[in-house]
Amino acid sequence: MAKQGWTKMSKSLLMKLIYRGVLFISALVYYIVFLVLGGSYKNGSILFGDIDTVPVFLVLMVLIFGSEMVLRFFPTKHEPIGNQKMFKAHYIPSKNAERKSPLKQSPKRTLLVFGAWAALNSVFGILYFLDILSADILVLISLAYSVCDIICIMFFCPFQAWLMKNKCCATCRIYNWDYPMMFTPLIFLVFNPAPVLHYVLIALSVAVLLIWEITYARHPERFTENTNERLECRNCTEKLCRHNKFYPCKAALTRLVQAKQEEAKEEKINV
Repeated sequence: MAKQGWTKMSKSLLMKLIYRGVLFISALVYYIVFLVLGGSYKNGSILFGDIDTVPVFLVLMVLIFGSEMVLRFFPTKHEPIGNQKMFKAHYIPSKNAERKSPLKQSPKRTLLVFGAWAALNSVFGILYFLDILSADILVLISLAYSVCDIICIMFFCPFQAWLMKNKCCATCRIYNWDYPMMFTPLIFLVFNPAPVLHYVLIALSVAVLLIWEITYARHPERFTENTNERLECRNCTEKLCRHNKFYPCKAALTRLVQAKQEEAKEEKINV
């Protein structure tokens, strides 16, 4: 079988991975060089400190991630179906959808992800309040999370593999949790004076989460494969699963394809 090329969505995500990676590495290098050269902190922060009176990295984060989050508020063909499935424009009712109950992913698994993430970041918060970690480290952790976010989508997602057990990103219950999770470390900075710009990131990420959760509560049929044909493998144009080296669902996907083929044969026979 010939090797399949990268889709437009794959290339788009790869570009996002590159520029997020460049931002993270640049901030990390700047932080390390600043320390090595013996630079003095301003207001207890380097990355929040002034570079000609402008906190450059924080401004870049707001411009880059702020624009990305604003796009989440509108239906578009340039974003993965994983986060677009909440919009009516991307909802294709399955046959007899009105008679079907959406097959939701386990709320226990969802709570497990929330609990695990809260526990992990609570450690960072405690270390910050004990003055073991600085505000800069929290910013660097957020930037590292932004890189890991794309890695999860394209190559390996521990939440999918070990906790959620969902088929792929297209059907993921917590897809739009990415930005709130990304900027969780910045929440601890609310308790100490910090540039106003970081509140923009927190506010937008919370808005993304609220819209997602409200839509999920009101229109669960848009989020599940058995009621939304757009989420079925046969209608997928992104093929992001090609890059993922660990998909616990691959055997299930094979069975699904076989079942669809058998179903199609039976329909032809009945006709």
